[in-house]
Amino acid sequence: MKRMEEELAERIRRNRMLMKSGFGGEELESDQQRGLPQPPLAKPPSGGERISLPEDFATAVVSADYWTLVQERKSCRVYKEDALTLEQLSFLLWTTQGVKGIRGNRYATIRPVPSAGARHPFETYLAVFRVEGLREGIYHYLPLEHALEYIGEEEHLEEAVTFALCDQKWAAKAPVTFFYSAVPYRSEWRYSDRSHRVMLLDAGHVMQNLYLSSHAIGCGTCAIAAFEQEAVDRLLRLDGEEEFVIYAAPVGVQSH
Repeated sequence: MKRMEEELAERIRRNRMLMKSGFGGEELESDQQRGLPQPPLAKPPSGGERISLPEDFATAVVSADYWTLVQERKSCRVYKEDALTLEQLSFLLWTTQGVKGIRGNRYATIRPVPSAGARHPFETYLAVFRVEGLREGIYHYLPLEHALEYIGEEEHLEEAVTFALCDQKWAAKAPVTFFYSAVPYRSEWRYSDRSHRVMLLDAGHVMQNLYLSSHAIGCGTCAIAAFEQEAVDRLLRLDGEEEFVIYAAPVGVQSH
């Protein structure tokens, strides 16, 4: 028992160290400083069917008042049976990870959320159950094109998502579940071993935009950090090393 307590205390100590800034101490030379080529700004398409997304969100937004959005923002775990429209889904994708511009010689993307060094180390995947114009299955967002790529179907998708999210059955009842993966080297290239803390901070920026954007279209969401890592990576066809899931969130019409 004492050994277990000591091991737990050591894990807690290491995790606390991760929360502390590493930018004021000894600086290791990053791959960027060594002159190595930077990784791609976004994961390239894998060859699946592409679906263009609408870029006019005028009819999707039902509440644009900032004070109302902030005041009424809350976690939502119960959803109506209603499907999302493709316009609503497009709005959520663009406001969380869309590309507003590219700086330099394809050096960095400018997006609706802040990111350390403009590295934006995340990819967005979707488990789609009920979205108008889309068949059920797994999708990957292509931010440089503002399009979706169909990854494939998944037998018993609801059961697979439920299991991957630690048997949180409510999470697979929404019309779509967002999964955010990290591509660590996109940040490591610039910040080396100091990048991991800021990547986790960046994930929070993305999720807050998803909360506010969901409410703006009359929907709700709930951030999920409890999942079976190997199961969720396998569900999205990720290698679990160079890319792996770090956050999830179902989105659906709120059931008041």
